[in-house]
Amino acid sequence: MAGLIKREDIDEVRQRTDIKEVVDGYVTLKGAGLGTWKGLCPFHDERSPSFTVRPQVGRYHCFGCGEDGDVIAFVQKQDHSSFQEAVEKLAARIGYELRYEDGGTGPSREEVGRRQRLLDAHKIADEFFRAQLLTPGAAEARIFLHGRGFDRSAAEHFGCGYAPQGWDALLKHLRGRGFTDAELKLTGMFSEGNRGLYDRFRGRLIWPIKDIAGDTIGFGARKLFEDDQGPKYLNTPETTLYKKSQVLYGIDLAKRSIAKDRQLVVVEGYTDVMACHLAGITTAVATCGTAFGTEHIKIARRLLSDDGTGGEVVFTFDGDAAGQKAALRAFEEDQRFTAQTYVAVEPSGADPCDLRQSRGDEAVHALVQSRRPLFEFAIRTTLEQFNLDTVEGRVQGLKASVPVVAAIRDASTRTGYCQALTGWLGMPDPNEVLRLVNAEVKNAAKRGDQGRPPGGGSQVQGANTNGGSRSHGGLGHGAPGFPAPSLAGGPGVAEGPPSGAVPSFHRPDPRDPVASMERQALEVALQAPSLLAGAAWDRFSEARFATPAFQAVHDAMRATGPKLAEDPVRWVEHVMHEVPEPLRPLVSELAVVPLPASTEEAVLKYCRDILSRLFELQITRVKADKMGQLQRLDPAADPEMFQRLNRELMMLEMERRTLRAEA
Repeated sequence: MAGLIKREDIDEVRQRTDIKEVVDGYVTLKGAGLGTWKGLCPFHDERSPSFTVRPQVGRYHCFGCGEDGDVIAFVQKQDHSSFQEAVEKLAARIGYELRYEDGGTGPSREEVGRRQRLLDAHKIADEFFRAQLLTPGAAEARIFLHGRGFDRSAAEHFGCGYAPQGWDALLKHLRGRGFTDAELKLTGMFSEGNRGLYDRFRGRLIWPIKDIAGDTIGFGARKLFEDDQGPKYLNTPETTLYKKSQVLYGIDLAKRSIAKDRQLVVVEGYTDVMACHLAGITTAVATCGTAFGTEHIKIARRLLSDDGTGGEVVFTFDGDAAGQKAALRAFEEDQRFTAQTYVAVEPSGADPCDLRQSRGDEAVHALVQSRRPLFEFAIRTTLEQFNLDTVEGRVQGLKASVPVVAAIRDASTRTGYCQALTGWLGMPDPNEVLRLVNAEVKNAAKRGDQGRPPGGGSQVQGANTNGGSRSHGGLGHGAPGFPAPSLAGGPGVAEGPPSGAVPSFHRPDPRDPVASMERQALEVALQAPSLLAGAAWDRFSEARFATPAFQAVHDAMRATGPKLAEDPVRWVEHVMHEVPEPLRPLVSELAVVPLPASTEEAVLKYCRDILSRLFELQITRVKADKMGQLQRLDPAADPEMFQRLNRELMMLEMERRTLRAEA
């Protein structure tokens, strides 16, 4: 067994290795002064680059999260490898032969770290598949590629291959290269039956899926034969190397163009990436069997140097309902970018590969050039849910669209969309829309979440990761029973569970002003329950919450009762016991999130202001109900009811004014 690497060799590898070149494989670095390079930190999500590399001293340091170290530490953290494995990888990179203590010669192939063994297996499998594409048995694969407009040079450029139809061709090949069955099970390239392992990919066209450094970490496979009972596309399952939420097909080929052009084009499939690149759109990538999500955004932002100085992300989707749904999912993640985000929709439903085949490279370029701002697409799609031919529909459309417009970072652009929204709604006065949007922007600024992505941005819901500010992100990504928010379904829409099932709740949309106010009121009620004494409890218990998740928490508070509110510890414990189990993480979060005030006096004032806003909203709702009754009532037919409603409306207004005076 190999001994320890000699200290002088470790020092030599560290000295000979250019840390900037290594880091450049993971992070886009820009010059930031003499001998200094900066980029977005690969260890935490950030908007402004604070990750600094100094090649002269062989060190990196992040001024955001505090991570630092030398080139060996960087490789260890990025590859999740041991110190010895990192040194061996760097030594191989510069062609340096290591020496070991006690006369050792280094680890044998079987003793190499698990990750490197997996990478080796994938590299050999990649070479095997590529060689098989040239054999007579791969005729159907070559016909498929030719039929999609890809010649041999294109196939070679993208590493296309072929998996033979037999059950164990790859298995025999890798066994012959010294891999054990225990190792092969971990690669995801094999399935296991009663007779042992067999090839997962058989009789299929193969695409190698590579990480940003260019190492093959998985495969995508397309069905070619009718007797293949599997799905049309079959990917590597989740492994130590391959995690689909972190994988972008084509990123190894596109990364330089993305960094140079400050553009990322997201398409939907392997052939679409190939078509885009061959048409000259070399910034195209695709997800692998999952939606474009948070982990993908981290990769994209590092390459774009997404620091607010430019750049664009273009999502291409079909014009059908599924394409619109995918675009709205992309919108939900928009605020994680400072780059401009766009949607390019092909009305005919043709994907980039189809466009290139039928209309040439120019059509692919035209698709990308036809991009529309994601905000415009999201607003128009939101409005399509309402009947704008009716007053009610226009009012509902306005309410649903205001938070979307308010989320636009640039004030001039935001004002422009206020005017556009006015036109789309057929309203005579754009100032009313502007007033509502500006009010929402101010509320967001007070909450401290303006410009944050839905769900609280880089922070986990309610967590304080950087000594940082307060999050109003909702229910939390990791909490069970909380699907992602749906713009189409509206904020906080609950799914109706079958009888006897545990209810499921959508995470409230933090851009919705009512949901945000309700959340703040529950934070206050949980953390300062003494303010709910006497008449305040009556007002609080009678309040109605529009967000189902928040209403469920409010119901639990009412069930707990005002007596326990005198003891904050017992109060929270009992409320958590009363809520449905999926909502307990939410109660815990609401109970500990810092309130936005620095002194006890300021906290008290804030709490009273929030409760007053809740009570005033409740009065406004009751008044609206009674005004509706009054307008539907014939005074001559029921004069007593008419007078009673008027008295009640007057009392409600007096109560509202009293609240304003006390605030």
